[in-house]
Amino acid sequence: MNMPSSPRRHVVAPRFAQPSIVKAIQLLAAGATVAICTTPAWSQSGGSLPPVTVTSEGDQGYSAKRATTATKTDTLLRDTPQSISVITADEMRDRAVQSIAEAARYVPGVGFAQGEGNRETPIFRGISTTGDFFIDGIRDDVQYYRDLYNIERVEIFKGPNAMVFGRGATGGLINRVSKQAEWTPFYAGSVTLGSNSNRRLTVDLNQPINDQLSFRLNGLYENSKSYRDGVWLERSGINPTISWRPSAKTLVTLGYEHFKDSRIADRGITSYRGVPVVTDPSTFFGNAAGSPTGSTLDAFNALVEHEFDNGVLLRNRTRWSNQDKFYQNVFPGAVNNAGTSVALSAYNNATSRKSIFNQTDLTFSLNTGAVKHKLLVGAELGQQDTDNFRNTGFFNNTATSVTVPLAFPTTYAPVVYRQAATDANNSGKATVAALYVQDQIELSPQFQVIAGLRYDQFKVDFRNNRSGDRFKTTDDLVSPRLGVIYKPVEQLSLYANYSIAYQPRAGDQLSSLSLSTQALKPEKFKNYEIGAKWDVLPNLAATAALYRLDRSNVVVLDPTDPTNTRTILSDGQRTQGFELGLSGNITPAWSVAGGYSYTDSKFKADTSATIRAGATVGQVPKHTFALWNRYDFTPMWGAGLGVIHQTRMFASSEQIVTAAAPFPNVVLPGYTRVDAALFFTLSKKLQMQVNVENLFNRRYFLNANSNTNITPGSPRAFRVSLNAKF
Repeated sequence: MNMPSSPRRHVVAPRFAQPSIVKAIQLLAAGATVAICTTPAWSQSGGSLPPVTVTSEGDQGYSAKRATTATKTDTLLRDTPQSISVITADEMRDRAVQSIAEAARYVPGVGFAQGEGNRETPIFRGISTTGDFFIDGIRDDVQYYRDLYNIERVEIFKGPNAMVFGRGATGGLINRVSKQAEWTPFYAGSVTLGSNSNRRLTVDLNQPINDQLSFRLNGLYENSKSYRDGVWLERSGINPTISWRPSAKTLVTLGYEHFKDSRIADRGITSYRGVPVVTDPSTFFGNAAGSPTGSTLDAFNALVEHEFDNGVLLRNRTRWSNQDKFYQNVFPGAVNNAGTSVALSAYNNATSRKSIFNQTDLTFSLNTGAVKHKLLVGAELGQQDTDNFRNTGFFNNTATSVTVPLAFPTTYAPVVYRQAATDANNSGKATVAALYVQDQIELSPQFQVIAGLRYDQFKVDFRNNRSGDRFKTTDDLVSPRLGVIYKPVEQLSLYANYSIAYQPRAGDQLSSLSLSTQALKPEKFKNYEIGAKWDVLPNLAATAALYRLDRSNVVVLDPTDPTNTRTILSDGQRTQGFELGLSGNITPAWSVAGGYSYTDSKFKADTSATIRAGATVGQVPKHTFALWNRYDFTPMWGAGLGVIHQTRMFASSEQIVTAAAPFPNVVLPGYTRVDAALFFTLSKKLQMQVNVENLFNRRYFLNANSNTNITPGSPRAFRVSLNAKF
């Protein structure tokens, strides 16, 4: 697809190669490498310990035992006092998952907003985000649609996670664990064809070169259409990795990824008098051909792991990435009072971001009397340079909106894009320097404590290229985490957890600073959680969590100001809820994944003239339930069945009713959707599966971006996949 040229190339050139922090990162990485290479006699002790591996999580079917990124140490999920869901490779394959939103579909307490049709926007416990994405524990926060062709598992952490991951991670986060070169040769591939011209090809080739060196290549190509008129996507990716294991105690892994995603930005349909308009789910509002979006990623990853003779484990990880994104959309607004016409608007946006991060972790164990300690000491350095440029669309070169009949909600009027008075043209540099320490304490076989503390110095240098204004902020963020575990029996853990996270004023995308916000304290998030984790069977885990998440330092209206114009910082939002999870293998033939969540998310103070204290946060259903099952009737064939249910929710946060706005709230009705699958083993090396989404063709609304941007759910759709592994 030919994308419009990006205006970004005319803004101030990125200031990425600042010597101070980049040099510090280089020195840190070099120091780690030198430490490894100068360790005495490492080559002579190679046979004393098993090989160091990065992805030795031990997944079996739908059962996950560990998530190393949760504590940065090798710790059982059962011994981690936090709500964590893991979607394994087997589960993703069985459900024919092709996106992060699809992967999280059966995870309790997690939803996804529409994201204007150009980005992923998860909602964790009532908190939405566009930036809390990580890969192998390192930040990957540009707004785009990520693919899973090179991903071994997806980890979803709920609740604040700043002690491990730094700024943000306020309601939760998503971490992808990438595939790495292994020492077992295999050659795998998958071809998928389906409804709406779904066409997808993936390859996964792993070849050891010798006992010390191995190579792996993952590739993707997809070209698909949609149940929505004029909507399509095309994406491709290639990810070679190489692993070098000079001894049983040392591992070096290098990887490079090039990924490209092009599609139509689809912002769905509008609403009228408090409900989505009645129209065919395929109807596109706006102009599909005039709504292209594209993103390109180039990323380099390096990992060095070494275990010293005294048991100290050093892990040094570096990620450099360069991401460019352009999106343009012609999208719906409000319907007129008579219900006969709808307003359309347009804009485009270009973003470029260069990022580099380096993490160094040291873990070691020691005893103080009868008390056992597993200690972590680490540091992170990072820098991100971002350019952002936005244009408003002028229809027929004059008006910023056009009105079209509701019965035919498209326009082919020419649109000229140029900057309006408030459009962004900015550049920013964000740097972080962080230190963290954690102690996992085993007081006895029944009692454990995890205590951690992280300090981040987070700086933003932001420039408005239109006005010449420049804003600088420095936030000193102290993020504690404390967890206590009681194990009445080995298979059962009862835990309590307290953690804090922060969101600096630059926001998820480092682009929100202004004269009025630069001096404000970061938003603060406190999480209180108690829960239980029970390994019901060796490969079946049940979890429960009861939590309260408070959001403070939110900009709200001053209740003492009769003009409703002055703002103050206040406790702005509280989410309270309960989550149940079940994942793993009930029998060798029966696998399950899913759970239930109750979520009550409300504003604690008036945040605007129309959103008052006690209002419900948008796109947070009170009850959700989802359960996926696979059952193998014989070694040759099996079936899958999934049920997804959620109660109604507001498309946007609840507002007060006034004479001027008698229908300020749009309600998306609750729904129940059933998915199904059939699995056939054609031979030891060949397997076929048929997946059906929305088996009973239920009409529903998936999510929204606002009251006037609502995504209809897909009608019944099929995917047929042929999976081979040699």
